[in-house]
Amino acid sequence: MSHEPASFLELLTRGAATEAYDRPVLLARASGAGPEALAELEEAKQLALRVRAELEGRRRREAELSALFETAHDLAGLRDLDAVLRAIVQRARSLLGTEVAYLSLNDPVAGDTYMRVTEGSVSARFQQVRLGMGEGLGGLVAQTARPYVTDDYFGDARFQHTRTIDTAVRDEGLVAILGVPLSLGAQVIGVLFAADRRARVFEREQVALLCSFAAHAAVAIDTANLLGETRSALAELERANGIIREHSAVIERASEVHDRLSELVLHGGGVHDVAHAVSEVLGGTVAFTEERAGAAPGADGHAVREGDDWVAAVSAGGETLGALVLHGRPELDPVDQRTLERAALVTSLLLLARRSAGEAEQRVRGELLDDLLDAPDRDRLLLRERAARLRTDSEAPHVVLAARVDRVGGPAEPDAGGRESADRQRLWSAATHLAATRRGLASARDGGTVLLLPLGPGESAADLARQTAHGLGSTLREPVTVGASAPVRAPLDRPDQVAVAYAEARRCLDALRLLHRSGQGAAAEDLGFLGLLLADSRDIDGFVDRTVGQVVAYDRRRGTDLVRTLDAYFASGMSPARTKDALHVHVNTVAQRLERVGRLLGTDWQSPARALEIQLALRLHALAD
Repeated sequence: MSHEPASFLELLTRGAATEAYDRPVLLARASGAGPEALAELEEAKQLALRVRAELEGRRRREAELSALFETAHDLAGLRDLDAVLRAIVQRARSLLGTEVAYLSLNDPVAGDTYMRVTEGSVSARFQQVRLGMGEGLGGLVAQTARPYVTDDYFGDARFQHTRTIDTAVRDEGLVAILGVPLSLGAQVIGVLFAADRRARVFEREQVALLCSFAAHAAVAIDTANLLGETRSALAELERANGIIREHSAVIERASEVHDRLSELVLHGGGVHDVAHAVSEVLGGTVAFTEERAGAAPGADGHAVREGDDWVAAVSAGGETLGALVLHGRPELDPVDQRTLERAALVTSLLLLARRSAGEAEQRVRGELLDDLLDAPDRDRLLLRERAARLRTDSEAPHVVLAARVDRVGGPAEPDAGGRESADRQRLWSAATHLAATRRGLASARDGGTVLLLPLGPGESAADLARQTAHGLGSTLREPVTVGASAPVRAPLDRPDQVAVAYAEARRCLDALRLLHRSGQGAAAEDLGFLGLLLADSRDIDGFVDRTVGQVVAYDRRRGTDLVRTLDAYFASGMSPARTKDALHVHVNTVAQRLERVGRLLGTDWQSPARALEIQLALRLHALAD
């Protein structure tokens, strides 16, 4: 059977369909292959399918990134707005695999919305439709500034149906529609749509991709308007010959900074990239500072002068996130002020996008774990789909971990309540990041954080608890105590076990704190007979094996009598003299046996704590026999 696994490589090489991967298994079964060979082949098949899925995902992501790059390239050299918008709609339709894609813009003069660009449309009525504000799915998107999707347009009552819209949609034959807003700051200027003439479900990644294209379209429209304004200003300056030299350089700088900011946004630039670009254009030094967050001047959007510096607030939704400070240019004309203000606006958009993306993923991961803990009877297929969208490793055994910050000090400390709340927030943030990197889940709960993490190869629950305590403690620079449950096999198939495991992890966490082991991580197996009481599984055999297993194994291999000697030794009050009388052997024989026990169990085996655990393990071993 050695040639069949290689056939999966051939299937991967030529990009075969999923169904083709069943053929090697069927052929092997038909040829009378044994169970072991079939199991090996099935394992190879599953591995090949996972590789195929990964390759498919990477190819799809490469196509998306390529399309975004091409769109960014078009915007960087923007000359024809219609051509750029057509390219965005065409690429959106191609990448989402829909039959139709279209873009509508608001007409503030007429007070309605009109179709600007369509791709794949066959209905003239649909291509020329004009909608009143707030009507149809597009009206809902424009009102809420959020994406909306429907898999059955005519059966969806969330938005206002009108005869004009429904007639146009019916004429085009559309059924499933996804709409995302074209936004400039808090203003929605239009909507970008992808639609099919059949029912379908749009994935989260597809919604995010269309949102990216919508952002590009909004930037294209805004940039075109800015360039139009710039051209008008240049025409005025040409007519005013006396001031043309004074203002032409300013206008060129404004155009340059708008183009550069557009490129930075589209290529994934950050806040400091924006500051660097504006510094070069304005001829001063621009720096972003968070020290002014919540109290920056000019929060109304206008740059203000402070001494020899200019300050533009970076704000969004009434919240001041910081400020851009321009040094070295005490005198600014109105256009340069507008440039600084626009850079502050772009900076706020970048900060909001970064915050929104992080918070959205954190919230979704927390909601899934909360459902596993609080509603284990939910549909398992839906739980698996949600986990797959978060790219969690649902097949591996998982461990539930309960974590808390154990700050030195305590409630007597001034403002202890506020610090505890801040610690919980920081712990949740760090735990969520750890869960995302390890393809797990995290949620804030019971004054701390709960994590559901997959076990790595050769890793135990205790190993994972110690690693988590060390990693979170290093991030927070505070001791973080972590209790771990026993591994849970396929938690999405057995969601009821997650709550049970969480209770065990909480008991381990409480035990660590009572044992003055704050800042450490442990599972029940680390806590000796106390762990035996705390664990839900009551792994008696495991406790016996960890405690006296080496002595029992030695007796079995060598035919010795170390276990009985230990029993007699403890029964005799740990007196070798009384032990030799109970066993009817010489005292030197007792000493030799106890020396052997010490080599097997460690030199501290007679310490009170170890001795107590060994005696309990001997009793349980005797009961098992």
